[in-house]
Order: sequence, then structure tokens, then C-alpha cells
Amino acid sequence: MISPSDRKLAVELIQEANRNGARLARACAELNINVRTYERWVSDGGIKNDQRPHALRPEPKNKITKEERLEILDVVKKEEFVDLPPSQIVPKLADQSIYIVSESTMYRVLREEKMQQHRGQSKRPEMKLPESYLAKAPNQVWTWDITWLKGPVKGFYYKLYLIIDLFSRKIVGWEVWETEDAAHAEKLIRNAILNEKIHGAPLVLHSDNGSPMKAGTFQVLLETLGIQSSYSRPRVSNDNPYSESIFRTLKYRPEFPYTGFKTIEDAREWTARFAHWHTFEHQHSGINFVTPEQRHTGVHIEVLKKRKEVYELAKQKHPERWSRSTRNWDPHESVALNPMKEKLRADKTSK
Repeated sequence: MISPSDRKLAVELIQEANRNGARLARACAELNINVRTYERWVSDGGIKNDQRPHALRPEPKNKITKEERLEILDVVKKEEFVDLPPSQIVPKLADQSIYIVSESTMYRVLREEKMQQHRGQSKRPEMKLPESYLAKAPNQVWTWDITWLKGPVKGFYYKLYLIIDLFSRKIVGWEVWETEDAAHAEKLIRNAILNEKIHGAPLVLHSDNGSPMKAGTFQVLLETLGIQSSYSRPRVSNDNPYSESIFRTLKYRPEFPYTGFKTIEDAREWTARFAHWHTFEHQHSGINFVTPEQRHTGVHIEVLKKRKEVYELAKQKHPERWSRSTRNWDPHESVALNPMKEKLRADKTSK
């Protein structure tokens, strides 16, 4: 339904276009209005208001009566039904040879009367918020996961364990094994800590809820190393998006062997080549098209500064080709893992 002010503006625009030589049909089409609709609006010389809200319409034949509505409200207040939803009240009434209205109608009446709520000791389910962390430098937040790589026969898979740094997207550790085991995960974490030389530094390690991630021995190792563990919510597939994203990149590489790896050595050799490419050659869109290694080491700041200078010089040379400012080549100062947490908190506070 178009408001009176919008209807008036549409008529004025159509009439102005028509006076300036545009065909009435084309002018109406630009505003997605039918010509006959426009003619109805201006049929009496003025601009008619929408009469639909004032139209008298017969009541639907299937509308419940006031008596039935009161009967519904009386029934749901009875002691035997006060804690039950309509989906259980209606069958119980049927067992007593009583039918008032359908379940959907009873639900609608309760909603209209503000009576459709959690009754008794039951509470409205609360949405669990995902874990959220902010990385402002390398080696503050890591995410890791395990993906399966096809083996030489159907149904056999090698398991790729892979850790990435949230801030730089650098692959800081990976291993390929034939099984999912907490011992392999422990070795992976130890090696990554040694390679990055961050033993004792504060670190958050985020993962999903797989058995290797939740194993008791693995938890003890994280506590020993001073690593704070973080997990995705149960049965939520997008709480570990950065690890999922790199696995997608890996499996969409042109040279990825879709038919499977013949041996575990083949899988390890291919993964090593991918890790080198991703770390040292791949200009990652999520970090303003620098390589993870450049961002991990801080070189990206100078790289992006030079790009900005190139664009500014190009704009000075041909200013007529630039209607706006040059592309933003400023380095991203931080990266958030599941940043919706603070927004949801703010939304809940404002309610």
C-alpha cells in the first residue's frame, strides 16, 4: 500500500516527465506503476487517497464467535490445562468429546491475548552466543580443524590437521595422519608453538567440538602451555569460519587431486606445496591482498603504503578518471572471530 505522500510524489514525477515529452506509459513504467492505476489516482482532477482501509468488508464465514473466544480463554485457565500448550490441550479436549477450535486458531487467540508464553517453571530458551575474540597482532588467536582428504580407495581418507593464525591467515602448523587422534593434535600444537617461538605467551586456540579437540590429554597440554581453549557451539557449523575457509581454498585449487592421494606421503607433499603457496604467494583478499607471511612479519604495512602512493600518483596524472578517492589500501588493524557477539549483546541490552 502506497502512502498518500508517496502517491502524491509519484503523480508529480509522472506528470513532470509527461510534460517534458515522455510518454505516459514509459513514465509510469519507470516507477513500476500501471497506467490504469495512475489514471484511477487522478480521475477526479485531484489525487485520490487509498480507499482500501475504509472499505467495508463482510466478516469471514469461518471467523470464530465471541462466545467461542471466551470459551477458549476459560478452558486454557483451567487447572488441568494451565501449563499445557494448545497442541496438547486440543487432543485432551477431543478425548472428552469436546471440540472448540483448531490448534492454530487457539494459538492465534492466545497470542492476541498475550497469553501464549512459557508457563509454570519452563523458561524461554536463550540463544547461546558464540565465543568472540579480537586479534590485533600475530599469535594472539589461532583456529584449527581437521579435514578429510580422499585416499587410494573408496571410503578411506587421510586426515589433515591444520592451524592458521587469525590475524595474518598464516598456516602456523599442519600434519597429515591416517586417523583422528588426540596424540596427533598434541604433536601439532607443540610443533607450532616451537616454530613460532611463543612458548608462555598468551594465546587463544579455537576449534570445533571434535573428539581430538575435547580429549582430556589435549586439554591438559593446553593448560600446561598456558593456552586458552575456545570451542564452537554444538551443532553450529559456522563458528569456525576461518578454518573452514582455508579448507575450501585448499580443495578448490586447480591442482588438487580430486581422485584421491595414493599414499600418505603424496598427501603430505601436496599439502606442503599448498602451505608454501598460501603463506608466501597467495595475496589473501581478507587481509587487503597481501600474503599471510607479509602480514605475519609486519612487511604488509610498507607494501600497502607503496600501493597507496601508486594510486595517488595515478589519480594526480589523470584526475578525470577518478570520481571518488583512491582505493583504501590501509592495513586492517584487527580481526575478530565471530564478531556478532558484541552486537547481539547490545541488541539484548537495548530491548
